[in-house]
Amino acid sequence: MERQRRLPVLGVDVGGVIIGRVAEGSDTSFFGPQPLLTPAVDGVMEALAALTAEPFAGRVHVISKAGPRVADRTREWLGHHDFFARTGIPDGHLHFVRERADKAPVCARLGVTHFVDDRLDVLAHLTTVAHRLLFTGGLGDLTPPDPGAVPSWATVTGSWPEVVAAVRSTR
Repeated sequence: MERQRRLPVLGVDVGGVIIGRVAEGSDTSFFGPQPLLTPAVDGVMEALAALTAEPFAGRVHVISKAGPRVADRTREWLGHHDFFARTGIPDGHLHFVRERADKAPVCARLGVTHFVDDRLDVLAHLTTVAHRLLFTGGLGDLTPPDPGAVPSWATVTGSWPEVVAAVRSTR
């Protein structure tokens, strides 16, 4: 009997992946006085809209580590930027955890097969996720990891078009 193939499910982090870190330390920093003015990472809305349609067919979840205050600010930012309408991701697919390692059980429960995060330490916890993408395109002035230090289980992507290409190459 042939084993049934699992449908792909995408998980995406927020800080440094959807919301850029380019404005950190300025008035438009997400943690500054005007968080709603923090820019989205270039190309994120278009890429997520494309991926939400194909190959994920609506199976896209935003999974972020945040306490109550940052979670509220994140919801505000997503609403202000019309994120859910622009990407096609259902607003009920927004999940917050208190610790970075807590993303792992959420991914396991949701059946996430692909995850995009800007932190290698988070991706290391996601052992049930087959395709872990380390996103460096939203880091702003932060230094990306040395490519030689990235484990073989992680795929480094520097832009959202690279994420789309990497995801589509896994089919």
